[in-house]
Amino acid sequence: MPLHVPPAPAPALRTVLTALGSPTAVRDARTPSLRDTQGPLTAELPLPVHVLDRITPAGTPATRLAGWRFLIRCHERAVAAAEARLTPDGWAFSHFFEGPYVTATERALRQAETVPGSYQPRLLSVPELYMLTLWLHGDFTADGAEGRLAATDLLVPLAPAPPGIAAHRPHRVGELLPVLTHRLTPTPTPLLGSPA
Repeated sequence: MPLHVPPAPAPALRTVLTALGSPTAVRDARTPSLRDTQGPLTAELPLPVHVLDRITPAGTPATRLAGWRFLIRCHERAVAAAEARLTPDGWAFSHFFEGPYVTATERALRQAETVPGSYQPRLLSVPELYMLTLWLHGDFTADGAEGRLAATDLLVPLAPAPPGIAAHRPHRVGELLPVLTHRLTPTPTPLLGSPA
């Protein structure tokens, strides 16, 4: 089934396009592949980036919108990505970047197009585990900036994934969340003087 990519806020897209059209912004970016590319650059596939800050005792994950990420393409190939962040003054360009998550995102999106069902693609970051996943949200009509993880949503960890979590393997949220909960739950520290 085709993925239903949510529309990015127009001001977020505008800030990315302005930065992409700025020779100074592109030249000063720490992305050699972006600076060295010959040909027109386009910002495509806007994905809302949500952050998993914590998992509550009830097991309900608390997420928040952190920004919108765009793949930067040249000649049908993703060469970098750009991010826009919401500030008190509205949407602002954040940065360009390259690296394994750019190609992993592109691969996961291609893979997701073969998954039965209709989904809205998003990105879910788990900062404490240095983990990024493609989040396939089951309510493809939802506002990409809002929403909670549903047990039936799919998460596709992007490479490089943390040890013990298979990259590019779709997991139901209800299946992967217990693994993340276990890893995010701090181990109690024994008190001084008590047996370890």
